Amino acid sequence: MPQHTLPRPICAHCDGFPTVAITTGHTTPDGHRHTITAHCPACHGTGHTTPTRTNIRVGV
Repeated sequence: MPQHTLPRPICAHCDGFPTVAITTGHTTPDGHRHTITAHCPACHGTGHTTPTRTNIRVGV
């Protein structure tokens, strides 16, 4: 029987695109561009966030 998992919420900071390649503007002698990789600081490169815990008061 298949196991159904709930979808995790997509990170609001990166909209699910957690890792990007940024060009430095320099090229190598053979013509390739130098790039650096940057990860989303909020989700640490996963693209998803964990739901925040909420406290619920029961009673008065």
